[in-house]
Amino acid sequence: MNNLLETPIEYLKGVGPQRGELLRKELSIHRYGDLINLYPNRYIDRTRYYKINELQNNNSEVQIIGKVIHIKTVEQKRGKRLVATFVDDTGEMELVWFQGQKWIRESLKLNVVYVIFGKVTAFNGMFNMAHPEMELLAEHEKSLRSAMQSVYPSTEKLTQKGITNKAVNRMMQQLFVETQALFKEPLPAYLVEELKLIPKNAALFNIHFPKSQDLLAKAQFRLKFEELFFIQLQLITKNLIRKHKIKGHPFDKVGDYFTTFYSHHLPFDLTNAQKKVLKEIRNDLGSNAQMNRLLQGDVGSGKTIVALMSMLLALDNGFQACLMAPTEILANQHYLGIRELAQGLDINIRILTGSTKTADRRIIHEELENGSLHIIIGTHALLEDKVKFHNLGLAIIDEQHRFGVEQRSKLWKKNEVPPHVLVMTATPIPRTLAMSLYGDLDISVIDELPPGRKPIQTVHRYDSNRLKVWKFLKDEIAKGRQIYIVYPLIQESEKMDYKDLMDGYEGISRDFPLPQYSVSIVHGQMKPSEKDAEMERFASGKTNIMVATTVIEVGVNVPNASVMIIESAERFGLSQLHQLRGRVGRGAEQSYCILMTGHKLSNDTKIRIETMCRTNDGFEISEVDLKLRGPGDIMGTQQSGVLNLQIADLVKDREILQLARHHAIRLLKDDASMTKPEHLALRQAFIEISKKKNIWNYIS
Repeated sequence: MNNLLETPIEYLKGVGPQRGELLRKELSIHRYGDLINLYPNRYIDRTRYYKINELQNNNSEVQIIGKVIHIKTVEQKRGKRLVATFVDDTGEMELVWFQGQKWIRESLKLNVVYVIFGKVTAFNGMFNMAHPEMELLAEHEKSLRSAMQSVYPSTEKLTQKGITNKAVNRMMQQLFVETQALFKEPLPAYLVEELKLIPKNAALFNIHFPKSQDLLAKAQFRLKFEELFFIQLQLITKNLIRKHKIKGHPFDKVGDYFTTFYSHHLPFDLTNAQKKVLKEIRNDLGSNAQMNRLLQGDVGSGKTIVALMSMLLALDNGFQACLMAPTEILANQHYLGIRELAQGLDINIRILTGSTKTADRRIIHEELENGSLHIIIGTHALLEDKVKFHNLGLAIIDEQHRFGVEQRSKLWKKNEVPPHVLVMTATPIPRTLAMSLYGDLDISVIDELPPGRKPIQTVHRYDSNRLKVWKFLKDEIAKGRQIYIVYPLIQESEKMDYKDLMDGYEGISRDFPLPQYSVSIVHGQMKPSEKDAEMERFASGKTNIMVATTVIEVGVNVPNASVMIIESAERFGLSQLHQLRGRVGRGAEQSYCILMTGHKLSNDTKIRIETMCRTNDGFEISEVDLKLRGPGDIMGTQQSGVLNLQIADLVKDREILQLARHHAIRLLKDDASMTKPEHLALRQAFIEISKKKNIWNYIS
């Protein structure tokens, strides 16, 4: 059976080489198996047959049983049209064709009963249907087509070349005739029974030719569960492989560095969430397996302290640690923050970025190799071949979605035994996305802010309220506070956006004049040194207002900044708005975020702004963002490869995903190699899927 599904698509009756080539190019359908997995986008209910006297001019799709009693060609301004008179026992209407007239005229039979289907419109007081689907009643009754007609994904090119939805339906019917719907059941019988799933062949038949709404729902549930179940099996298996096959350095002692810091240098009490995460990390580091953990924590939740304490555990066990960040600004922030926290611990900490001077690089390379450099913080510069470690034990990656897979793997090769890996992100990932995107990693979450932090108050103001907003800013500055004003700059080359920023800067400089006020400006077209100098002026309190583009989204920590103004807030995504808001609220004072927009707002924009004003919870915001944008745009998920879903939807099918993950974990705990008799069909299907992702090489 499986061999038949590997048959090239052109061998299917009615396809042939030309259509086969089109299906390959347009829909990536290469084999029978690809066609069977081309699931419909939607369904048209064909259960009802209308009478001509019931028709209405509302452009709806209907089907009617009747006869063609007359055919004529009508001249028009451009070319001709073919018109047929179609009747039933209640009246008559016209069928119209503008193309393919010769072939249609020859094939139409007069006074024979047809079933026609299409959109009805009215013209010159008579109902008509242009280019209807037509089928002889006798064939219609014999055909496989169900009452719910499938509508398949298509392209303009396919339709132009005659591969219409009707043609795809016929191909699908032929496929089921040739394969006789004998599809192997990959899921174990006990699971099918427990979840009351319909069999695989019944599910596939009813997804394409549903006999009823109920059977369609059962088919969709079955196929969605199976798709998500195999993804979870792959992710969990990868995790198990890593834990059993990839050995890690066991950090079995908690020594002086960690205990001294914890007892004497900790600037504040850890939150319960931080303690829980540290415990999870310590358990991982103490095992013989390589740690691979994702640490999620909202902006300001205290991930840096957790990162440092994890690095101190590496030092206590005689290893070096590194922290890699996607930008120089962020790397500098980590360097300054960690160096300050580690004062008095006698630890050698250095930073390596693209702008590190050659003389400093030489010292860093030498100290890394001889082991006298304990902690290195840097950007992509850490991945260079020249950078060699004495014994790297822990690699921390901040905002990992900003690095490619190849870049990350270079870091693993910096030691003979791969270092433990801690991935950090301040972009809260929706639970459903995390389970699918990072399901092979263990996940820790810091879900509470350090004590004393006041929630940021977020409000929405229209451009017409600007005078009141400016008055509020002057009052805040009078209290000694500082302000961010951010403009959208979607691409740094967009002249219009650049103009927005410069116009805004000039207007703000007029409204907040020297010497009473001082304004900084930062944007992506400035040299790194100029950017750093402006940020330093603002951070040290020499300027009151920072006018910037989204370059300040990450990498600025100014506790005295208490107001974030986001101009043209309708042009930002929800997660970006949340990240920008996180630049304030870092001190003990009340902070504010003001979203400025015009009056014309789309529905999506209204939802984004309402969500921002209602909650500071990054995880709740990420769920709304997922619903608005879909998984493909969040976290650069297109690089993950696992989210190429054929039927399931991470937003709508979260409960099915959780069910699939639960059963995948349960099964693998019971039979990790899937070699029990009841799992052999599952194992075979898993091998076939996994070959494409090179997973099976690890476990066979």
